Amino acid sequence: MRLRRVALLLRKEFRQGPKNFFFFWALIAPVVISLAVSLAFGSLFSDETSLGVVDQGDSQLVTLLAASPSVKSTDYASVSDLEAAVEQGSVDGGIVLPEGFDAAVHEGEPVEVDFYLWGESLAKDRTLLTTALTKYTRELDGKEAPVTIQTIILGDEQSIPWEDRLLPFIVLMTVFVAGIAFSGTSLLYEKEKKTLDALAVTPTTVGEVFLAKGLLGVILGTFMGVVILIINQALGSQPLLLVLLLFLGSIMAVVVGLLMAAIFKDTMTFFANMKMIGLLLYAPVVIYLFPELPQWIGRIFPTYYLVEPIVEISQQGGGLAEIAPDVIILIVLDLVLVAILALVVRRRKQYAG
Repeated sequence: MRLRRVALLLRKEFRQGPKNFFFFWALIAPVVISLAVSLAFGSLFSDETSLGVVDQGDSQLVTLLAASPSVKSTDYASVSDLEAAVEQGSVDGGIVLPEGFDAAVHEGEPVEVDFYLWGESLAKDRTLLTTALTKYTRELDGKEAPVTIQTIILGDEQSIPWEDRLLPFIVLMTVFVAGIAFSGTSLLYEKEKKTLDALAVTPTTVGEVFLAKGLLGVILGTFMGVVILIINQALGSQPLLLVLLLFLGSIMAVVVGLLMAAIFKDTMTFFANMKMIGLLLYAPVVIYLFPELPQWIGRIFPTYYLVEPIVEISQQGGGLAEIAPDVIILIVLDLVLVAILALVVRRRKQYAG
């Protein structure tokens, strides 16, 4: 396999990609659906995010938060007042700054703060609050501070806004349309036009064609996944982790799409089976839509290990420590699928039918 040939093939795929209906579908459909959901549930033009603050010392963080253009902060006299405000939804979240907080940050000493979240707050509001706290805490001393934020959910935690429930579905659809539908049909069109047969008399190998088509699907899926998270203001305080997850999820989608295209002879058979496989792939987001269902059921399905970390980071403010087990499983699943695809490519010299 020559990387130069793969690069040339990838450039060709970028030129030919727009001729595939699913290329535009992967670009347009997720954005339209995401905007429609935001408009339907009234959050696209919603008011600014609100934060309650109890300052038990004299922290400069209060001043920084008060000057924030994206967060409206309100001071509370006691922790009980703050808890009541958060539980009733008067503010989206609240933070308790202990006495000596600034001194501990300046001296690099570990410090823990309680961060209250309203159970029905939107994902974008949680993201803004988490990002603001991380940003302004860092500004206190100009470097990363050893601050542990203890998140406490108040109010009806099960009453998850529908916009938040639908976000994992939109992200998964974005990644898998680009991976399965686009990459798979791109390869099937080559099979149906008999162009793969011509590889027998050229230096280009079948593996290089698979790799080029797969790379475009991964790039498209990852890019559009990031776009959807930006539209929904759900990049959180760990955007690089989310990009990594979208990249790993796109690999899974692309490999599944290429495997299906390698196994099935025509597009009709491909789409017939894609509907059935789609039920398995989208099962975790369907379960997430209804919190009253046992959430452990989602772990049975491979896409759970993409959906759950995305929800943990974008809606719960989690980090690498919280998602590490799921990410490891996702990587293992990707490696297994890639190995299966490599075996299929090696054993099948021609895919024309």
